[in-house]
Amino acid sequence: MTFKTTALSFLAISAIAACAPETSGTTIGNLPAGQDIVGGDFGRATANNIQVSSVSERIKYIKSLTRLFAAEAPATINFAFNSAALDAQAKADLRAQANWIIAHPQITFRVYGHTDKVGSNRYNQRLGLRRAKAAVAYLISQGVDRNKVEAVVSFGETRPLVLTQGRSRENRRTATEVKGFYNPADDGLLDGKVAEQIYRRYVGEGSAVEVATTQ
Repeated sequence: MTFKTTALSFLAISAIAACAPETSGTTIGNLPAGQDIVGGDFGRATANNIQVSSVSERIKYIKSLTRLFAAEAPATINFAFNSAALDAQAKADLRAQANWIIAHPQITFRVYGHTDKVGSNRYNQRLGLRRAKAAVAYLISQGVDRNKVEAVVSFGETRPLVLTQGRSRENRRTATEVKGFYNPADDGLLDGKVAEQIYRRYVGEGSAVEVATTQ
């Protein structure tokens, strides 16, 4: 099932669920004129549909911008065994990331830490987070606003790229992805119309249509 189909199905189910009547003990005849529309089931269903639609649109923009970022900057860096130190290649890749992030100030990012499967899961969770924090610290040192990037997630050894129990440089990595849109509240939200304008300015009308129809 495509992302677009999933989002539409979710919208339909949510709309049906939102329209289910509630029993409050108040009769329609005792309600002020228009109360059933303003504060009743119709109003709740409409508000719910608008909210779900807004969320699905933000998810679409975020996924598309993450792919755009990965196409234009090296989104993944790698590490030596049992290390969170940045080598020369990792620093070069992070500088490219920093340039892209600085050039797109409305977007916020999150860095995910990963390890290979050598060692305990508990230790690798901590190591993954150390790697993510090292990447974020370097991005900030290159001029990235600390409010635009965070390292709070570590997947440790649980999401390998290469299925092996042994050492794997490909699995020892951090991945930088789009988190959302920046605003002073730092909640990742942005007005849908503004988000659409930003999105189209970055990828162009043709790319936006292509991405939306291939998800």
